[in-house]
Amino acid sequence: MKFFKDTLCLSVLFFLLVSISYAASVDTVLTYSPSMKKNIKAVVIKPDSYSKGNKFPVVYLLHGYGGNQADWITKVPALVQYSDQYNLVIVCPDGGFSSWYFDSPVDSAFKYETYVSNELVQWVDEHYSTIKAKNGRGITGLSMGGHGALYLAFKHQGIFGAAGSMSGGVDITPFPGNWEISKRLGTYALYPDRWENNSVIHLTHLLTAGSLALIIDCGVDDFFYKVNRNLHEKLLYSNIPHDFISRPGAHTWDYWSNAIGYQLLFMNKYFTRK
Repeated sequence: MKFFKDTLCLSVLFFLLVSISYAASVDTVLTYSPSMKKNIKAVVIKPDSYSKGNKFPVVYLLHGYGGNQADWITKVPALVQYSDQYNLVIVCPDGGFSSWYFDSPVDSAFKYETYVSNELVQWVDEHYSTIKAKNGRGITGLSMGGHGALYLAFKHQGIFGAAGSMSGGVDITPFPGNWEISKRLGTYALYPDRWENNSVIHLTHLLTAGSLALIIDCGVDDFFYKVNRNLHEKLLYSNIPHDFISRPGAHTWDYWSNAIGYQLLFMNKYFTRK
């Protein structure tokens, strides 16, 4: 009987230790965008180790087309474990239903490049204990958000030090009729320059070797696989170091819930490098 009681106590203790080992907190906050003159929601995940006395790196995690700030934490609750494991803050903003994370030349209500790369970063740095430099900031996302993460990092290398993409729409020009992009840029037929200037694959000239730590991931069954492969080949040709991951998988949450682990591991290695 004593053996049984001891075993039971050990089991309960182990359960409690496992239960409290990941105790990251999840906040839903209202941020303000002066450029769009509105409040925008964001989910902020803080590690259990979070304290005002320490400074933490931040990963900005962007959702896809049709999503919002709650997508990632709802679909991948393991984010709280990653936040604890790597001692980092994760910020998931509402990037709009179809913003594509650039400043629209057509609709002044869509200035999500300004919001994420400037206003949101400033708001987070003012309200949380963060490393206020590019070596403490990473950005990644899925689909539209994968495009957004690379697009913003390429154009704002003084803000972000590491960037990633999961199933990203890294070249929008092959998809002129999809995902309301024409509402943000005008039609491809009339404004091809706008489409090219806002496609990640046409912005690689902004990079130099080592200017950004880059990780790109796309499943071979994804409709964006070809454009991701093209971006990989272009980066190779330009001698831009990057990690490129491809494996069986499609444009699904099953794929992204697996991919995010590799993205955050990559970000953590960047933040903790000597």
